[in-house]
Amino acid sequence: MTTTTRPQPPAEPDTEASTPWWHQPFRTFQTNLREIDAGLDVTAVLDGIEDYGADVWLLSVGGIIANHPSDLASQTRNPALAARASGDLVGDATAAARARGIRVLARMDFSKVDRRRAEQHPEWCFVDADGHNQVYNDYVSVCPSGDYYQREVFEIVAEVLRRYALSGFFFNWMSFNEHDYSGRYWGVCQCSGCRTGFAEHAPDVPLPRGKGDTGYPTWRRWSAGVLDDLTARMRAHVQELAPGAALILGDRADITFHEANNAVGRPLWHHATAEAVSAARSADDRRPVLVNSVGFVDIPYRWAGEDPEHFAQYLLQSIAHGAQPSTYVMGTPADSPFAALAAGREVTRFHRDHADVYTGLRSTARVALVRGVEFVDPDRERRTDEFQGCYLSLVESHVPFDVVRLDRLAEVDADRYALLVLPDLGPLPAGAMRTLRAALAAGASVVATGDSGWEQEGHQLGRALGHRVAAFETEESLRSLHLRLDGTFPGDLAPVLGRFEVVEPASTSTVAWPAMGRARFGPPEACYGHRDTGHPGWLAGAVDRGRLALVPWRPGLVYRRLGLGRVRDGWVERALDLAPERLRWSSTLPPQLQLVPGRSRAGQVVHLLNRSGDAVQRFLPPLTVPAGRLSVPLDPSVAAAEGLRVRARVAGTEPIWRRVGDDLEVELPAVERFEVLTIESV
Repeated sequence: MTTTTRPQPPAEPDTEASTPWWHQPFRTFQTNLREIDAGLDVTAVLDGIEDYGADVWLLSVGGIIANHPSDLASQTRNPALAARASGDLVGDATAAARARGIRVLARMDFSKVDRRRAEQHPEWCFVDADGHNQVYNDYVSVCPSGDYYQREVFEIVAEVLRRYALSGFFFNWMSFNEHDYSGRYWGVCQCSGCRTGFAEHAPDVPLPRGKGDTGYPTWRRWSAGVLDDLTARMRAHVQELAPGAALILGDRADITFHEANNAVGRPLWHHATAEAVSAARSADDRRPVLVNSVGFVDIPYRWAGEDPEHFAQYLLQSIAHGAQPSTYVMGTPADSPFAALAAGREVTRFHRDHADVYTGLRSTARVALVRGVEFVDPDRERRTDEFQGCYLSLVESHVPFDVVRLDRLAEVDADRYALLVLPDLGPLPAGAMRTLRAALAAGASVVATGDSGWEQEGHQLGRALGHRVAAFETEESLRSLHLRLDGTFPGDLAPVLGRFEVVEPASTSTVAWPAMGRARFGPPEACYGHRDTGHPGWLAGAVDRGRLALVPWRPGLVYRRLGLGRVRDGWVERALDLAPERLRWSSTLPPQLQLVPGRSRAGQVVHLLNRSGDAVQRFLPPLTVPAGRLSVPLDPSVAAAEGLRVRARVAGTEPIWRRVGDDLEVELPAVERFEVLTIESV
């Protein structure tokens, strides 16, 4: 990779600008400090941050431990501050950073208090169903319903802002702590604030003790609302005290936060970071997303550095989908000399040196893959596999797409997408239904797999297409159930997994993929007798000006679990045939090269991510993808230009290209980890 000369430092943090600073590209480095780190060398840390390519320092300021001389009774001054001549790490850091044009964000952790304060204010604390506080290493978890969060944290933030020129705040672990650091499940908090608040929200629902109780989904919605309200109030509080400071939290903050991390015992989903960023930005691409990429493998193993290829993927997936990259280590950079940070430094510097690419970067994908809300669901594993299988199918078919959260689908414009895929989502909420009906009225196509949109026997979007008469849902009822994808028998059939909705189609519906009835599957001598049941695996028809397809099985799940390419190709081809415009990009590139289209100040942007290193529970160094040809559908922002300039930013070359109709056919260079193609009008 080539890099250019480092640009000038950013403007002073208090410089007036037409837009907030966080709406321009930035790069963060988080030093998650231990109590013993308060005597750190500010100059050395800032040297490391600058060399890394970052221009924002996320510094531990207060909460559990205050790294400044706080005067508040709710704060504990770090005793290690005595190692500093000033006695004030935050003051030293903000002054030195300001001199270099580096912004400082305050990391605050209000999730716990010490035992003394817990004894003084038991009403602040988490209480389990047996009346016990959640205690970990002598710190007691507090509850967002209590006065510590509802009142004290506002005073703490006010004190910090009165003293220091900070550019924003991040609150760590602001949640109802059902789990502790060791993963022990404590259940639902039963403190007086929770009992009162939940009773007002759901008078007829008993406060659940934990995940197994019937009222738990209701509690999840209520607790999410408590945090949402707290975020909104804190955002207003910060803006009132310091209009140039940002709050980094959830959907109602100035910047959406996501942590990209590994964990012992967690199956690796290679696209987790890209999925999270896309889901955050698809409903509101004006709100920045910060992805805090963890440099170690797990919090208990915080001195075990992450694999460089794994760590690079956090940052590459972040910047390709329009997020701001951040790197996170324990202690100072000198305390964590991980090999992974060299890979992170390379990507972070690329983001710094190509600011035009990342200024205002927004997705231009015309396909939406809708992700369900992750409340407790007995079918969660099945639904996750269906979503991930559809995700992989689109990536490998070179069909660019956005992930859209089901609970935010109501915020999406009706004409934003030409094709919307609903993977096994169950009944659809009213807000999502309004958007989907409006999209169909605008001429879009919708493909609903599994039980998406089914209510009893009727479908919410297309009752005229047919009605559901039954379902095969037990493992035994699905054994040996096949679909005839190619319209012939015998041949390569598709197995049905998870569940099959039996649909009686209307006479006007287009049907395909008939289900072959079950036959004996053992012993081998008895393995015959399949018959065509007539139950369709695909039915489609017109709805308003658009087209709707019902896929009453789960092709994504089959592809995720069995890897059958004909299943992937079968459902993707039919979905694309249904769409009102061409959505697949043609190329000579292999399916391992993911295409992520966008638009920014640089013009039209295409990130090409090399996924050939994706392996079981790890990322291997990717194989170099040889030079190839890619036909890029021209964006309206550059299509009308008489002159174009095409650049491969990683290779540092200007590829050969030619116009072919509405496309630009580009001769791409070889791609290692990634390439970024920009098409600019000149």
